[in-house]
Amino acid sequence: MAVTESLAEEAHGPAGAVHEGILRRQSARESSARTYARALPIVPVRARGLTIEGADGRRYLDCLSGAGTLALGHNHPVVLAAVRQVLDSGAPLAVLDLATPVKDAFITELFRTLPPGLAGRARVQFCGPAGTDAVEAALKLVRTATGRSGVLAFTGAYHGMTAGALAVSGGAPEVQAARLPYPQDYRCPFGVGGPHGAELAARWTESLLDDPKSGVPLPAGMILEPVQGEGGVLPAPDDWLRRMRRLTADRGIPLIADEVQTGVGRTGAFWAVDHSGITPDVMVLSKAIGGSLPLAVIVYRDDLDVWQPGAHAGTFRGNQLAMAAGTATLAYVRENGLAERAARIGARLMEHLRADIGGLACVGEVRGRGLMIGVELVEPEGTREPAFGAGSAAVGRGGAEPLDHGFAAGPSGGGSHGSHGSYDPSAAASGMKPGAYDFGAAPSGGERAAYDSGAVPSGGERGAYGFGAGPSCGERGAHGPGAAPFETRPGAYDFGAAPARAPRPAAPRLAAAVQRECLRRGLIVELGGRHSSVVRLLPPLTISDEQTAAVLDRLTDAVAAVARADERHGPHGARGHDSGPCPGPGTD
Repeated sequence: MAVTESLAEEAHGPAGAVHEGILRRQSARESSARTYARALPIVPVRARGLTIEGADGRRYLDCLSGAGTLALGHNHPVVLAAVRQVLDSGAPLAVLDLATPVKDAFITELFRTLPPGLAGRARVQFCGPAGTDAVEAALKLVRTATGRSGVLAFTGAYHGMTAGALAVSGGAPEVQAARLPYPQDYRCPFGVGGPHGAELAARWTESLLDDPKSGVPLPAGMILEPVQGEGGVLPAPDDWLRRMRRLTADRGIPLIADEVQTGVGRTGAFWAVDHSGITPDVMVLSKAIGGSLPLAVIVYRDDLDVWQPGAHAGTFRGNQLAMAAGTATLAYVRENGLAERAARIGARLMEHLRADIGGLACVGEVRGRGLMIGVELVEPEGTREPAFGAGSAAVGRGGAEPLDHGFAAGPSGGGSHGSHGSYDPSAAASGMKPGAYDFGAAPSGGERAAYDSGAVPSGGERGAYGFGAGPSCGERGAHGPGAAPFETRPGAYDFGAAPARAPRPAAPRLAAAVQRECLRRGLIVELGGRHSSVVRLLPPLTISDEQTAAVLDRLTDAVAAVARADERHGPHGARGHDSGPCPGPGTD
């Protein structure tokens, strides 16, 4: 079938022919830079809530959500109503930066949600409708306000694909920003993890700023993500964020919080910085603030507002449909407590994932915050991992190319883990092993039968660290220069001892296999992390209990199927037999 044939001719054939024809034309016509389409060969034609229906008639549970854009899922009624109201009113749809009632309502609702320390003195700049342009605006703003040019950024960061945003991202090809260690547990750069690892990262930053021979002059700003998404779903400890706020404030360095993916309830608070209580000088916002339509802004402290008219502009910064959809989304999340619900559902999802797949040799860690969850796939003990680039090289944002490692799939919802059809997220218990460290959450153990809106259980069976919302330093707040190290509780991890489990090499081949097996079961997931070895979940905040159980079923079954196949065949084994798609019906 030629790629030039018309859709009208093809539509008369079977649904599968329409599907395959569109994919062939995409491959023939679109740029080789496309990403998601390579790993997810689907053609969406209808969608509502969590569910997508493809041109071939298959239905999927979408835990990609437009890379976190769809806070309310696809085509939520309040979003559609807001868009229709603007369309029916005859209002202009593109107005550059002119004032309109739609824009005024959006700014009012946005400011209502901001951290208290910023809301009363905020200014907003509308940018080109992508997060990367908002990052460019933020960097330009702090450089103009301070008269300085350098920027502090973090390893593993992702801030966008334009030149300036790439320069402060972890994968920058040239060094144009000072790189600082971002705290994490499983792959702690200092080999310790937990509060002590975060303390060492903070001390490194302080030393770099205060050492006159560090080679890093006083910068124009520091940019960070409260949770690194593309970096592998790494939540920053709250105490560490408070420490960064104190270090920057004491030295007159504007702090930029990139909340492009973490904002609007995603992490279990309306903004991810709310967990720590800090007030950034600049917030970079996009994705969910547009209610599924393109919109990006920066919100910043009024005393930074020193740039000249036209210093940052964009033709499409006056997108009225996006502002209307955004106002409806922000209000719905706020009025219905969806951030708090995301915290509870996310905590229980991670608890069940840790219980169901955390003990598998190919799972390094289950981690996250709220409904921003990652499962890191690693090479099992005793496996001689294939070299990166030998058929398993990571590609950029959006996942890896399909690899030549096939795995046989069991029936949907089956496998060795059985069914979670009766799964009740409200009845989950923590199961944290005594002695595992939890960042300030309630004591571990079976008595914790329910979680509050900020608590996230640790992976007790594997000694993983939890990411609870409470501060680990009690009432101490931020640490000043020379302050005491991060506080630990009796029974916490002994940092003088050797790690109980050294991190295994990343396994992008297994992560790509899990993504394929999920797709065959009707579940759409994303890959991320340093080597695209982290399977990521970004479901909408409106996910139901029934849908949560279905997602859990399909993901655990996919991971178990890949683990079994890898045990049989090894990293270079023969391709498994394809048992065909087994999606199961999506629910909405």
